[in-house]
Amino acid sequence: MLLAGGIGITPFLAMARHAANGRLPHRLYLFYSNRRPEDAAFLPELRKMEQLNPHYRLIATMAEPEKSAHPWPGETGFIRREMLERHLAGITNPIYYFAGPPPMTMAMQQMLQDIGIGEEAMRSEEFYGY
Repeated sequence: MLLAGGIGITPFLAMARHAANGRLPHRLYLFYSNRRPEDAAFLPELRKMEQLNPHYRLIATMAEPEKSAHPWPGETGFIRREMLERHLAGITNPIYYFAGPPPMTMAMQQMLQDIGIGEEAMRSEEFYGY
């Protein structure tokens, strides 16, 4: 599972491209959180990848869709446990990779710990100062 906040999408972009272009057989879920659709780097490309590989799934969510010039029909709010449970069959099974600004990565780590995910199943990267 990949959990990205804002520019934290950067390390996952190559992974998603590889999975989509190679039509890899394992399931890949990318949860991608931004304030507004216009803030979401690579969003059109990430959406298109779902057409290339039926095993890849993008779940984009916007924390402030009401501030957008574009309507947003998808998920809203931050990435949270309820959202994971709606989209994943077994939320305690995968290894979670998460990247984004420090408050986001700290929130993801706490959420995953609360779910019962051990440290050995978490990988993270924080992006400062953007």
